[in-house]
Amino acid sequence: MDVYYNQNGIGDVLIVPLKDVDHYDTSQNYGDITRITDWEGSVAGYNIFRASVYFDLHTAGKITMTEPLLQQMKEAFRKNSLNDPLDFDVSPKFVVGYVTDKSPHENADKLSVCQVNTGEATHQIVCGAPNVEAGQKVVVAKMGAVMPSGMVIKPTELRGVPSNGMICSQKELGLPDASEEKGIYVLDNAFTIGEPFEL
Repeated sequence: MDVYYNQNGIGDVLIVPLKDVDHYDTSQNYGDITRITDWEGSVAGYNIFRASVYFDLHTAGKITMTEPLLQQMKEAFRKNSLNDPLDFDVSPKFVVGYVTDKSPHENADKLSVCQVNTGEATHQIVCGAPNVEAGQKVVVAKMGAVMPSGMVIKPTELRGVPSNGMICSQKELGLPDASEEKGIYVLDNAFTIGEPFEL
């Protein structure tokens, strides 16, 4: 989950988007916090004004939500008498995984069904990369990850087989000097299974 802060560009406001909407329907103010809702009445995000009063913000632009930042946000809500639950998943969305098993897809010759250990769980991921193999350490985009392209990783089915996550290539990760060859990014043994992969 990412939030945004650019004091020079838009002022001392922390922008907390929760869902993509073309336009918001209503907004309500609670002291320094504006809650934005969509036409269905769901919370689409928050704007937190005088952000530097509530948060330790040392960078501009996109900021990854962390547990300490979430605790500061909860305190800001308390001080402004806004009781919305902030049950955000702040676990890393790009992690080092280990392919424990690879089997052919029953309905597609060019797809493989992989079991990938990400430290806390094993995920089934359908992968079309020609170089994926069991025994590899790879970069996994977990559910809720936002790719550099803007695509959000969600549970899906590929040719009838459930897939929960994505094994990423260098190009998909937006890495500088990414290889033009088709295939996933295979990591070396210096990486630890389950650790965050920093983009």
